[in-house]
Amino acid sequence: MGRGRGSAVGGGVSAPAGAPDGRGVRGGGVTGRPGRVLLPPPLRGPLGWGAVPAALLVALLGMLYAGDSEPGTVDARVSAAAEGGGPWWRKAALAVDFLGEPAGAAVLVGAAVTGCLLLRWPRAAVLAVTGAGLAVAATTLLKPWVGRTIHGDDNLSYPSGHTAFLTAFALTAALLVAGRLGLGRTAGTALVLGAALAAGAAMGWAQVTLGAHYPTDVLGGWCTASAVTPAAARLVDRVADAGRARPSRRRVTPGA
Repeated sequence: MGRGRGSAVGGGVSAPAGAPDGRGVRGGGVTGRPGRVLLPPPLRGPLGWGAVPAALLVALLGMLYAGDSEPGTVDARVSAAAEGGGPWWRKAALAVDFLGEPAGAAVLVGAAVTGCLLLRWPRAAVLAVTGAGLAVAATTLLKPWVGRTIHGDDNLSYPSGHTAFLTAFALTAALLVAGRLGLGRTAGTALVLGAALAAGAAMGWAQVTLGAHYPTDVLGGWCTASAVTPAAARLVDRVADAGRARPSRRRVTPGA
């Protein structure tokens, strides 16, 4: 009796590599582990379209505050409200700020990479590094182009690299959780945006409280991460899927 498309194995039908459900494939069979794809298909539309206004806002704020060394009207009001806390609030701000410093960032990324490798999810480990790394690299490239400073000409401030890092890290972690759990468009988007907002707000508050950045610098850092991280996830997926799709070259033994 002839077989239809795809052979049944153990009662299930094998799926092609890079299938929309995000499951990995080994030897023509489904591994059974969800979440192999970093940017699940249900989230590509919302996060992809959301990256467009985020990138535009980064550019708009950059042009608006290019070459400035003073806070804007909104900056002054928000900063005045944020700087009203006592010494305990300042200690909390320093603790959050540490997560964006090289040592703190290395601890977070190292823990994420270790967890991904223990779960045998190498492409997730790659994103744990590249997602936050590309977001910080983007802020580093933008700062001299914008030329906005705070507390002296040597302190370029827009956009905030600390805010971009923690936002990108949280966004990456939420993407991985959404993929592993197989969340749909609504639940997955809510998780990812909620994590990014929480992380960006926490680091942004710390930067403004410590006087390290203007509030609009923080907003620029958050938008930078929101635009770069989904693109990084999609890029890693494409590269990994392209490598998986290449036919393996095997030596054929004569007479075999």
